[in-house]
Amino acid sequence: MNICVFVGARPNFIKVAPVLRVVAAQREQGADIDCQLVFAGSPDDATLEDSLFDDLQISRPDVCLGAESDNLNELTGQVMAAFETYLQNHPTDAVIVVDDLASTMAAAIVTKKQGLLLAHLSAGTRSFDITMPKEINRLVIDGLSDLLFTAGMSNNSIANREGAEQSKVYMVGNLLIDNLRYNRTRLRKPQLFDDLKLSSGQYIVFTLNRKKLIGDTENLGSMLSAMLRAAGDMPVVAPLRGNAAKVIKSLADSGKLDRCDNLHIVEPLNFLEFSYLMANARGVVTDSGNVAEEATFNAVPCITLNSYTEHIETVKVGTNVLVGEDAERLCEAVGDMVGGHWKPSAIPDRWDGRTAERIVQTICNVLSQSHK
Repeated sequence: MNICVFVGARPNFIKVAPVLRVVAAQREQGADIDCQLVFAGSPDDATLEDSLFDDLQISRPDVCLGAESDNLNELTGQVMAAFETYLQNHPTDAVIVVDDLASTMAAAIVTKKQGLLLAHLSAGTRSFDITMPKEINRLVIDGLSDLLFTAGMSNNSIANREGAEQSKVYMVGNLLIDNLRYNRTRLRKPQLFDDLKLSSGQYIVFTLNRKKLIGDTENLGSMLSAMLRAAGDMPVVAPLRGNAAKVIKSLADSGKLDRCDNLHIVEPLNFLEFSYLMANARGVVTDSGNVAEEATFNAVPCITLNSYTEHIETVKVGTNVLVGEDAERLCEAVGDMVGGHWKPSAIPDRWDGRTAERIVQTICNVLSQSHK
């Protein structure tokens, strides 16, 4: 059987890596299974450094579709045209897509138009904000998918409530955790640990990516000032990319931030170094659901700069606390974090590192039954 794994952007490679490793292992053991990794973008994409694939122990994409555009509708059209050509020229039994990008939705639409089995990883995630483009993408992808692989019971409930047949929905667990368990003995201490004279448990990690939050510079400045005041003498280490780094540096240079002396904006780290930084932090402040998941796995306190999360198990069971975009709530939560006062937490169900095995086995079973 031939499986295509489609990825739209850098974070998707991290999610699908465990699936690729399981397929490779089964093929080595003689299983009749083959897999091609297809990337929506170009082979020279600057975010796809060789270290990413070395750290994840997977190969670079077999095929790059070359779709590139800042306009999401134009990008969707480019991916649909290129992916249709790919499927017409490569025998494929099933397509696996992950998360909620415009390119992911495009691949899902083409897959079903070609009459192929479509499997969605990280299905059933919702913000319940229909004004968000990604929310529309999620609804379309889940609606088209033959197999919906979810990370938790809340995601199952969402999928079922929206009309997905129960037989299509599988709570397999969290793929990100597969990577963390696989790499837990391979983590690398980044050079900045020594450069900044960091001590384990004595610094805060800060990440920022959401465009809406970055764009409101006045409120962002208030929130950052609140975070830095509450952090006191504890270093705040911020591995930031692109516009996030530019905006925060500008706020700091213009004197709009309090206590900038404890803020360290650093270059983005590779996967194994970032995981080391996360695992040894006192706490994390972020707007990323994936970062919150990693913090929960590491039992590290986490503050999310949002009023909702698509990964609700990190709040209900894990270490995550939502503070919205409220500077006062952020200040209070960082104070608790620095003071060592945090809620009890646990590892959510099926975060056991075997999610990819369950996914691959389910797809193989479904394909075998359809071929009888």
